Amino acid sequence: MAMHRLRLLRPLLCQVLVVRSPLMVTSRVSAPLLYPNTPTSYPAACTRLYATKKAKAKAKGQSAKVNINSALVEDIISLDELKGEMTAVLNALKDDFTRNLSIRTQSGALDHIVVTTQDGKFPLNQLGQVSMKSPQLIMVNMSSFPEATAAAARALRESSMNLNPEVDGTIIKVPVPKVTREHRENLAKLAKQFGNKAKDSLRRVRSNAVTQVKKTKDAQSEDTLRLVEKQIQQMADNMALDIDKQLSAKTKELLG
Repeated sequence: MAMHRLRLLRPLLCQVLVVRSPLMVTSRVSAPLLYPNTPTSYPAACTRLYATKKAKAKAKGQSAKVNINSALVEDIISLDELKGEMTAVLNALKDDFTRNLSIRTQSGALDHIVVTTQDGKFPLNQLGQVSMKSPQLIMVNMSSFPEATAAAARALRESSMNLNPEVDGTIIKVPVPKVTREHRENLAKLAKQFGNKAKDSLRRVRSNAVTQVKKTKDAQSEDTLRLVEKQIQQMADNMALDIDKQLSAKTKELLG
């Protein structure tokens, strides 16, 4: 009789509570708690867990950090030189931003303009005297190098600053255009292109470093090489974050 009653209660003893996680957790309650003379045990609750996307992302981002002493792996790769190459990529991006994405309206806005002459390439401010005639007009006096006047005007016209210089003898008049929303958006798009270019360069640096590490596989253990490669990837990831920060700050500056 007791066993019959127990069979009737079994559906009530395995009520399933669904919670979000990929694990199945089953707790059991011993039947003697209900019927002292019955040794059988049955599931009391079946809890099914599903991990949320947020939890998975958090776990993924918590991978162990690597911090190798560069002196210990000099025979495999120079991590200091690698860091220098990656830093050079970031500096090149900053230089591209300075040279091509200026929206300033003072004479210093033309300092990054490079003039190509028969004798080589020179900054505009080394060939001519740049001054602000008014908030709407910049003057470039080319009397010291009059032969470079046409080249300087061409460099100004071909810059990304939307300039339309006018040549009057050895004087170049540069009307300062009103910075429109469209121009700002175009500069922001150009900034993104420079950012993508920097990331491509960074990937090449990382790829070359990994290739160099793999060449030492006959002299190093797999665990050592795997650890060095992880360090290289970590360095590249950190530099990519710096590139994103530079791009984000520049975009915010350009869009106002």
